Formats: sequence, structure tokens, C-alpha cells
Amino acid sequence: MTQTATLRTPYPPIEPYETGMLDVGDGHQVYWERCGTRGAKPAIFVHGGPGGGCSPDHRRLFDPARYDVMLFDQRGCGRSTPHAELEANTTWHLVADMERLRAMMGAERWQVFGGSWGSTLGLTYAETHPARVSELILRGIYLLTKREMDWYYQFGVSEMFPEKWQRFLAPIPPGERGDMLAAYHRRLTSDDRSVREEAAKAWAIWEGETITLLPDPATSAPFEDGHFALAFARIENHFFINGGWLEEGQLLRDAHRLAGIPGLIVHGRYDMPCPARSAFALAEAWPDADFHLIEGAGHAYNEPGILDCLIRTTDRFAGA
Repeated sequence: MTQTATLRTPYPPIEPYETGMLDVGDGHQVYWERCGTRGAKPAIFVHGGPGGGCSPDHRRLFDPARYDVMLFDQRGCGRSTPHAELEANTTWHLVADMERLRAMMGAERWQVFGGSWGSTLGLTYAETHPARVSELILRGIYLLTKREMDWYYQFGVSEMFPEKWQRFLAPIPPGERGDMLAAYHRRLTSDDRSVREEAAKAWAIWEGETITLLPDPATSAPFEDGHFALAFARIENHFFINGGWLEEGQLLRDAHRLAGIPGLIVHGRYDMPCPARSAFALAEAWPDADFHLIEGAGHAYNEPGILDCLIRTTDRFAGA
């Protein structure tokens, strides 16, 4: 990407004009909010994790005068209840929840914006309901393949951050380290609350400390909060150990279903959780999308080159 002299910055902070809890069944209540201008261009923001939740800063990626944006906390995280719940919490439950939210909003089609795990869920939704997607904006591409999960949780990123990897290994006895996802799953679903909490903090901090190109305490701080970490780690591990309830390679295989949907793929060159190979492969399979590989950037959406690209794109699609 050729960056301009002046990078775009987020829109000023805004408050939602409407909020609520949607009963999606199975005992789950999903928090949602709408911000911007009622009746303007509809869009949905799909947060990462899974288990991360939305923040007020996510509202600032869209021009509030030209967008009507739906944000929601996926099952079990953020303000949704019950907290850190794994039952009836799969990729396909979340796709169905997005359709419920679209129908509630009254939008025939909407822009889908997702980053990291949000790119996975956004892709799954778009490949399942392509007629409902006006544009697709994806950041930090994650195709949820075994290769990607091994890279981050078994061997790969471990070589880039050896001291942080040691802290990630610490809760796991040496005999169990051959399958870190399974070892963490046992602890994150333990009946012992102290075991769950220790594992959750170690899991979350590993991610919080490796998502930016340079250390950023503001970005990593939420991952050290025990309440956040418990939902984040339990739900993320639950999804990953189950392969997202997707067939291996499914999202790339079915990318032909995106034909005719304009979009954006933006990825940091030095994204550690999500290797750039996945973004490159998706760009080749989905030629309707603009592809920007940002030099000097890691994984986080708010790194300058990535943020600039995202906001320029929502501005460009605002009148579409």
C-alpha cells in the first residue's frame, strides 16, 4: 500500500442511539447497539477473539452521518450473557445471530466489517448469505486452518517471542506441551476456578503481548483483566479446538461465493497471530477485493497504516 502523507484518524467518539439485549435462545442474551444515523447505510461490525467483545472505539471506524452501524457482543462475551458460556456457542450459532440482527434492523443488505476472528466469522457469514452483503471489509485474515493454529499455539510465533512463550508454557506441564490447545482446553474447562483463571490470564496475555508490531500497553492492558480474560480464553480455545465447526480449508474453498461482492483485505506484514500467507491466498481467490499488505504493521486494527486503510475504505463505500 502506498500511504499518503496524512493518515486518516478515527471519527470522534459517539454514543449509541439505541441498545438492547436479543434473546437468541439456548439461554443466551446477546448485547447489541446501533450508532450513527438511523436509516443511513447499514453496516455490522464483527469483533475479534472469539470472545473479545466490542469497544467504543469500534464505533469510530464509520462516518456517523453516513452509516447506521450495528455492533454486538458475540455469545458469552462482553455484555452478553451468560458470561464465558460455551454451550450452544459455535460459529453457526453466531452466523444465525447475525441474521437475526439484520432482520431486526430491517436491512435487506448490509456492509460486513470484521477483523481477526471477525474476518473468519465475516467470511463465514458472507459465504453463507452472499445476497445479504453489500460490501465486505476484512482485516487480519484468519482462515482457521490447522497450519495457522499450529503457527501461533505450537511452533512459529514461539520463536519470535521466546520470553513471552515461556510464560504461555508455564501453566502446562512439559508432558502436555505437544498439544497446547488441548492442554489449555483441559484447564479452561476445569471445575477448579483458580485453574481456569490462571490458564485464562496466561492465554490472554500471550495474545495481548503479540498483536502489535511494537509493545503497546494500551492495547495489551484489557487482556490482563481477569473478567475479560476468562471469556476471551475459554471461548477462543473452545472455537479453535473445534476448528470453528468448519471443514479444513472451507473458507478458501468457498471464496467463489463472494463473486460480485466488492471489498477490502487489509493485513499487516508482521502480523504474528495471523500469517500474511492467508491474506494473500484469500486475495487470489476473491479478485473483487482490494488487497493492501501494510508494511511496518502487526495485527491490531489501530496500527496507523491499517487504521488509515480501514477508514478510507468505509468512507469510500459510504455512498455505495
